[in-house]
Amino acid sequence: MKRVKATKDQHTFWADVDPSDNDTLHVCDMFGTRTGDTVNRAEVRLLAPCEPRNIICVGKNYAKHIKEMGGSDLPQEPGLFLKALNTLNHPGEAIVYPTWTENLHYEGELALVIGKTLSKVSEADALSHVLGYTCAIDVTARDKQRSDLQWARGKSADGFCPLGSELETELDPSHVSVQTRVNGELKQDGNTEDLIFPVPVILSYISQFMTLTPGDLVLTGTPDGVGPLQVGDTITVTVEGVGTLERNVIAA
Repeated sequence: MKRVKATKDQHTFWADVDPSDNDTLHVCDMFGTRTGDTVNRAEVRLLAPCEPRNIICVGKNYAKHIKEMGGSDLPQEPGLFLKALNTLNHPGEAIVYPTWTENLHYEGELALVIGKTLSKVSEADALSHVLGYTCAIDVTARDKQRSDLQWARGKSADGFCPLGSELETELDPSHVSVQTRVNGELKQDGNTEDLIFPVPVILSYISQFMTLTPGDLVLTGTPDGVGPLQVGDTITVTVEGVGTLERNVIAA
């Protein structure tokens, strides 16, 4: 089931996408309880399908990506970092190329949204706390990531977390392809079966020290093939079974 978050007439709501008619949206709450109302997709503006207090990201979670970044040793535990809430980039928006960086990179990823409070859960129980899955881009100012003491500027500038328009509520995240294209050219072609730390491990690990609540967002890591973006580029990220997000890169 695909679920979206939308706004119409200054009212924000969630809706399930009718599986037999992609244009019909069944209004519901975040968890899928329907009101009985329907709305046409053309009448709404779609938003990023999450309601986060936290955006947690996993770095260096594919071995080939570690190698392309100059590393060799595999991490012994997930390497986590945060993105600020101002990074959320909604469907229809653009990626703005900041004036203070000369090396803006894309990182296509599978992302997930929490559906039940996550605290000290086992790996076996972790997926039952997921509301659904979407596509994401971890936009990174690579030069500032390397030069700054912390990654706040390199990872958390305005609009540095574009998300897909739909949340897939039924997905096995253990074996899905993650592909990134820039101007139609395939740049990343990974599969979550190659994650060093699979989704249940990530969630259980986070939950031992941080409580996540419904709506929180987790990015699971990027495959190899990351690279630069330029003003005028169009980038798409496709996650198998989930969908495709597309953004244009514009000048500040």
